[in-house]
Amino acid sequence: MAKQRQQAARGTGKIRPTAYVLNGPNLNLLGKRQPEIYGRATLADVEALCRKACDGLALGLVFRQSNHEGQLVDWIQEARDKAAGIVINAAAYTHTSVALLDALNAAEKPVIEVHLSNIYRRESFRHHSYISPAATGVICGLGPKGYVLALEALADMI
Repeated sequence: MAKQRQQAARGTGKIRPTAYVLNGPNLNLLGKRQPEIYGRATLADVEALCRKACDGLALGLVFRQSNHEGQLVDWIQEARDKAAGIVINAAAYTHTSVALLDALNAAEKPVIEVHLSNIYRRESFRHHSYISPAATGVICGLGPKGYVLALEALADMI
């Protein structure tokens, strides 16, 4: 299926649909911060995995990270007009942000929520997600591979 999408996009000269991959607070510290939980891959490593996956899926990619909730809201609103779908690791905002939930609902796009760690094996406050009600699917506990799986699922949806 992915090969067919890639060949179709190359042959027609059409603009590839774009996936927005948005990352929340402290993910800029991947590889340094609590590697026993989050692994040793850096955010640049995750982006490289996503770029490779998108090339194979005939998707364009916008990959961003912010420690600021309002910036994430702005990017979600931008995605409403420019993206075919959103992959989001809202990090700590997963458990606190009604603003992100509202923005994702307003985006009216497929949304895949991703977490590097298994949030259900961690502190109980991490078991609740404000993002999940807006998400088409949730992937957690698979490390950076979760982003690739999210992009594959998103490509199938669009």
